[in-house]
Amino acid sequence: MALPYELLIGLRYTRAKKHNHFISFISLISMFGIALGVAALIVVLSVMNGFQTELRSRILAVVSHVEISGVGGELVDWQRVAAQAAVQPQVIAAAPFVQAQGMLAYGQAVRGAMVRGIQPDLEDQVADFRRHMKSGEFDALLPDRFNIILGSELARALGVFVGDRITLIAPQGVVTPAGVVPRLKTFTVVGLFEVGMYEYDSGLALIHLADAQRLYRMDDRVSGVRLKLDDLFQAPRVARLLVGSLDTNAFISDWTRSHANFFRAVQIEKNMMFIILSLIIAVAAFNIVSTLVMAVTDKQADIAILRTLGASPLSIMVVFIVQGALIGFIGLGLGIAGGVALALNVDVVVPFIERLLGTQFLAKEVYYISNLPSELQWGDVTTITGVAFVLALVATLYPSWRAARVNPAAALRYE
Repeated sequence: MALPYELLIGLRYTRAKKHNHFISFISLISMFGIALGVAALIVVLSVMNGFQTELRSRILAVVSHVEISGVGGELVDWQRVAAQAAVQPQVIAAAPFVQAQGMLAYGQAVRGAMVRGIQPDLEDQVADFRRHMKSGEFDALLPDRFNIILGSELARALGVFVGDRITLIAPQGVVTPAGVVPRLKTFTVVGLFEVGMYEYDSGLALIHLADAQRLYRMDDRVSGVRLKLDDLFQAPRVARLLVGSLDTNAFISDWTRSHANFFRAVQIEKNMMFIILSLIIAVAAFNIVSTLVMAVTDKQADIAILRTLGASPLSIMVVFIVQGALIGFIGLGLGIAGGVALALNVDVVVPFIERLLGTQFLAKEVYYISNLPSELQWGDVTTITGVAFVLALVATLYPSWRAARVNPAAALRYE
């Protein structure tokens, strides 16, 4: 089946002849400019996605998907509340907790901390402390043993190690004739965890639920129940459903609300990087404009002959749109191939560059995330492809319109 002559002529004009190497060189620069912009955009957005996922996984190692907290910090009959929450099909696990402020003292060092009482077997189902244990054993949190697990930064500030005994001072005091005396209890450090979030590594201490209930005089009450869902992105919807399904007064929050600032900041950075790097593609599109303008000037005699043979202005426009679209399509194909390949192999390419240059881009001493994570999302690739192709097509409109307005008589006057 014969191709339209507009397509054949447009493809022929893309190839260089002896007297127009400069135009072909500009076309080549335009192709590589689009390829570079598309590849950079794919890689940067993939790295931003990787950081977002890494940040989310570290936060959710400590924070549950949904949290039900009792009014006044106390929740009665947590088993019934957990059973009511489990009616929602997305809820796959529940764990009680006691959370209160405390002061930790070791020698002359004193630090404030958030003390969380947990049941290790149930906590394993809603959080991921076990995987982030730096030393010691998570299962060493046994009832009535008064053992404690500290965040690594908190332990460093206190100067304690596994096996040391520290004093936990509870704000609930004991009334004596001499006044209110704080409640003191000695705990044995049985482990250290490090999730990579300074907020938790420097300010969270874990003890057994039974020990927390005794220390803070809560009897069989708890502060709340932590839930894990089969799909963490359903947390806001499940939280709204739980508001109407629970028969007790409670505060319900999900991970997207408790750490909204982190994820909002990452999303804003991702959007800004998309806009900034799209400018590279826009610059390459301007190169297509200059290429086609020079091509129109160079081919005025050809345009005039086509017009005298009966070609319409629209057909002339299509010829140069095909030429510009082909430049954009080739550059887009190269950019997608290179960007996807690099995004999928960032964990190999970046260490190689670091070894080659003898440096580390994200030093472990400074950054908690010391490697460049990458997560390629095909939705991003589709969006980038659409934006780049539209820019390339828009860049062809003015030169093509100018070619369609060429006057055959004027163009052939001096031929």
